[in-house]
Amino acid sequence: MLLRLLNGVALLAWPFLVWLTITQPQWRGVTVLLALLFVLRVWTLRRAAGPMARVMLLLALVGSALCLASLLLRSQHLLLWYPLVVNTLMLLLFGGSLWSPMPLVERLARLREPDLPPRAVRYTRRVTQVWCGFFIFNGSVALLTCLLNDVTLWTLWNGCISYLLMGTLMGGEWLLRQRIRKQA
Repeated sequence: MLLRLLNGVALLAWPFLVWLTITQPQWRGVTVLLALLFVLRVWTLRRAAGPMARVMLLLALVGSALCLASLLLRSQHLLLWYPLVVNTLMLLLFGGSLWSPMPLVERLARLREPDLPPRAVRYTRRVTQVWCGFFIFNGSVALLTCLLNDVTLWTLWNGCISYLLMGTLMGGEWLLRQRIRKQA
């Protein structure tokens, strides 16, 4: 439980911790802590099953690899690429599910409501498509911030704006879903 909480906090704080390690040389040791957290996450997810668990495991592997590579190569700028990897893998997960009989958002919805009406099934497919668009947009901007190599702009986007956009998308979708349910 504590490990899960630490991992969650570290992932949310990732952009700020990366900013700290790049702009404040005395804080470069934070990269070691991040690497350890990612390695512990790999260890806890090693037996997890399902597509989402595999994506989380892959993200933990990539995160630990980026941390270790940045330490070995003494290049903290490698850490900037993690948000791009996250968006790419989430796009593959959500987008890949569109070619399956049940898109990811529908699978999640059926956990709560196993007998979805056809209208809800269409809605969940559309929400999955919207998330794919979000991951394309967010990943593109994350890539641009990496290429510009401006750590302040990178931190602003990946540590603030993208979180606000994601929260707005989640909240907006929830409000729309509530409205649609009331009409049904």
